[in-house]
Amino acid sequence: MQDRIADRPWRTNSPWNRGKLIGPKPPLKAKEIWSIRVRLQVANRIRDLALFNLALDSKLRACDLVALRVDDVALNGRVRSRATIMQRKTGRPVQFEITEQTREAVGRWLEKMELHKGEPLFPSRINRRRSMTTRQYARLLGSWLRSIGLDPLSYGPHSLRRTKASMIYRRTGNLRAVQLLLGHTKIESTVRYLGIDVDDALLIAEQVEI
Repeated sequence: MQDRIADRPWRTNSPWNRGKLIGPKPPLKAKEIWSIRVRLQVANRIRDLALFNLALDSKLRACDLVALRVDDVALNGRVRSRATIMQRKTGRPVQFEITEQTREAVGRWLEKMELHKGEPLFPSRINRRRSMTTRQYARLLGSWLRSIGLDPLSYGPHSLRRTKASMIYRRTGNLRAVQLLLGHTKIESTVRYLGIDVDDALLIAEQVEI
């Protein structure tokens, strides 16, 4: 029996993260955001522009972003300036702003698809009654990144979630505000998420004169 086991070739399973960069994905820079927006506008990719802008504004996790319904962001066909959703991971509500350019992009998408209350905001192309998957969203993100010369393996959906939050923190130093916007239950989670270190704290301190 032992001989048969010894002669049996062992199966080696490749790790899920083989060939991928592990760890926090970096946020996008302002010039990279602008470059992606321009390309989506020029290509008239209405859905992608609405999805990209809303991902930045909402700072939602991918699972919450793709699960959005029309009535989460719009009322009687008009896109709201603020929205509130229940997070799947924490079960807690989180609010987010919808800027003017995002409202315009989402409004064009609603008009084009004739989407109504209760329907997925970003439906699957296979079944309109179901939302697009997080995998499809990740593939779209990869195509946006490649279009401006970035390596998709270095980024991920959390890059868009982290982008505006990082900008807000850099400009204001208000960690509590960022915590609320991200829907974190603990301030320590926000610190780790933003990758804040002593240099960041000192930089903020140097901007304050007494």
